[in-house]
Amino acid sequence: MKNQKRLLSIDVLRGMTIFFMIIVNTPGSWEYVYAPLHHAKWNGWTPTDLVFPFFVFIVGLAMAFSFRKYAEDKSQLVRKIVWRTVMIFLVGLLLNWYPFFNKSIADLRIFGVLQRIALAYGFGALLCAFLNRRALLISLVVILLGYWGILLSTGVEDPLSLENNLVRMIDLKLFGENHIYHGYGIPFDPEGLLSTLPTVGTVILGFLTGRLIQQITENHQKIKLLVLIAPGLIVLAYLWQFLGFPINKPIWSSSYVLLTGGLAMLLFALLLWLIDVREYTNWTYVFRVFGMNPLISYALSGLIIKTFSLVRIGDQSLYGWLYSHFFQSAFGNYFGSFMQALTYTMFIWLFAWQLYRRNTIIKL
Repeated sequence: MKNQKRLLSIDVLRGMTIFFMIIVNTPGSWEYVYAPLHHAKWNGWTPTDLVFPFFVFIVGLAMAFSFRKYAEDKSQLVRKIVWRTVMIFLVGLLLNWYPFFNKSIADLRIFGVLQRIALAYGFGALLCAFLNRRALLISLVVILLGYWGILLSTGVEDPLSLENNLVRMIDLKLFGENHIYHGYGIPFDPEGLLSTLPTVGTVILGFLTGRLIQQITENHQKIKLLVLIAPGLIVLAYLWQFLGFPINKPIWSSSYVLLTGGLAMLLFALLLWLIDVREYTNWTYVFRVFGMNPLISYALSGLIIKTFSLVRIGDQSLYGWLYSHFFQSAFGNYFGSFMQALTYTMFIWLFAWQLYRRNTIIKL
């Protein structure tokens, strides 16, 4: 395999996902959020439903390049994978527990975004480290088809519904309702244990994409290949939905894996053309900064927003007070809520920028 120039488009795409992950998580008011910045309630998707799987896809894509240096020492690679998996999971768990003093372990949510990234990375990376491309492709097909079959195997009425899906059943059985997410009106965790399985499929899809484009030296040919494959994945996703497995982020359905993988490929192809072929790079600086330290930036954003919620001004949190006294009055309800999220994201960006300009990488 020829040594190829590092693709800046990968760093930019990774930074873009973190940028938008922070924005969608931090509106000034949850009552005033533009529709595209909401998740779909159950089946279907919005632009916001693309952000997380795009990041997971990039995890796999970047692995295809970073794993090359471990070709002769798989034991070192395994140690790195296990260490990163444990560290990312623990950081996510501690963020769920924070601020510690007023949250009982008896009510601690076990899973979350960072925990999902950790487990998907860990299992996906081990598969990618030891299986060849053909075996990985077979594994991907088995995961996606097998997940569909498992969800339908329960024999309950409407097994893909919020109330009756197997993801929820397993989490309730293993962890109890106090340890899973309650944001859907009933205990159900969108980052649950079983739905981590198809997320591993997203990692593998990203890795296979990376391996595929590594075989091609010329960037124009890489773009043509991506643009050829991506629509096929999207068509398959909608065909699968027609056959009865809806595109659904909360259970990370197999059709959702194909849809988001195809769309991620198209966006990557566009960035590859803009950045690495045409060399239009001036606009990328904001995203490159986040792309250098993505997970620490995301974790910090969660830590600080929780801290803001602890500081009370009258009957409001500090974050809510800033919205009602500044952003809402200056920009109105919806735009003010968005502007506060954007301002907060740029506040986190300043921290990431300090690391970027010192060429410091904090790896989780």
